[in-house]
Amino acid sequence: MLKNDRYLKALLREPVDMTPVWMMRQAGRYLPEYKATRAEAGDFMSLCRNADLACEVTLQPLRRYDLDAAILFSDILTIPDAMGLGLSFGAGEGPKFARPIECKADVENLPIPDPEQELQYVMNAVRTIRRELKGEVPLIGFSGSPWTLATYMVEGGSSKAFTKIKKMLYTEPKLLHLLLDKLADSVILYLNAQIKAGAQAVMVFDTWGGVLAHNEYQHFSLQYMHKIVNGLIRENDGRRVPVTLFTKGGGLWLESIAETGCDAIGLDWTVDIAQARARVGHKVALQGNLDPSVLYASPERIEQEVASILKGFGHGSGHIFNLGHGIHQDVPTESPKVLVDSVHQLSQAYHQQD
Repeated sequence: MLKNDRYLKALLREPVDMTPVWMMRQAGRYLPEYKATRAEAGDFMSLCRNADLACEVTLQPLRRYDLDAAILFSDILTIPDAMGLGLSFGAGEGPKFARPIECKADVENLPIPDPEQELQYVMNAVRTIRRELKGEVPLIGFSGSPWTLATYMVEGGSSKAFTKIKKMLYTEPKLLHLLLDKLADSVILYLNAQIKAGAQAVMVFDTWGGVLAHNEYQHFSLQYMHKIVNGLIRENDGRRVPVTLFTKGGGLWLESIAETGCDAIGLDWTVDIAQARARVGHKVALQGNLDPSVLYASPERIEQEVASILKGFGHGSGHIFNLGHGIHQDVPTESPKVLVDSVHQLSQAYHQQD
């Protein structure tokens, strides 16, 4: 039994006593204890592959802040790594692949990883975290979206202009669809394995969907997230397993995202949450959407911004408070406490009639 299930209830738009809150990248570099644990692991992927250490960094923010959910500590690029592309993280650099996708044969030869073989370290982490949470709060599993994973696989790492994958999109669309289809199948297997291992909700991060043109977003990103939603286990351990889709820069497409059958849509900070609720709130819950940079501000300003978003969403359930993207690594460690406590305190007035 979960002692605090308001996050799961809010995802399903069921009544709650206050708005639940967690933060994207809440286990991470802004915490000194995280830096110490990463140093112990040696490097980032070694940290991900050690179930005990991955569990430790997952739990660290919960010891500091009254968060309503834990999120698995891992990386969105675990699937491409398991496909044999040779993932590495240089010191102070982003991810790099030793063997990026360059031709049709590269796509055709990609294996679909077995989650309990090539990605067993992730499932071991899920099982360890779930055990150590002791039912305090739910555990969120996650994956990158097929489009976002493909950008890294084709570009060979991070990109600003995405010229290689956009060249493939416009000159070899069938090849890109073949890659995205393989990735969607891999993500379905991966997330379902996380659910079986103990994840109680899952989230798909479409970090780079917002770089696509309007029609291309529908065909090369959303279509494959829709396929994932259709392929997921939606009930486990006697309760529904909610799924959240988050496209950074996806505010134009909220109605289309809501049509996928997901339970919640993540919003970045460029979206007005009142308008978002007016557009899709009767179909899905909404997660978001404080600008992460607000956490540099004074406690008073943080509280004001929290109040503004809560007011924008208004009365009733169906809101999960979060940042509009991941927390910055140099924010003061006191700021998240102000955020979390403000959400819990100020949101109660919006749930009295639930």
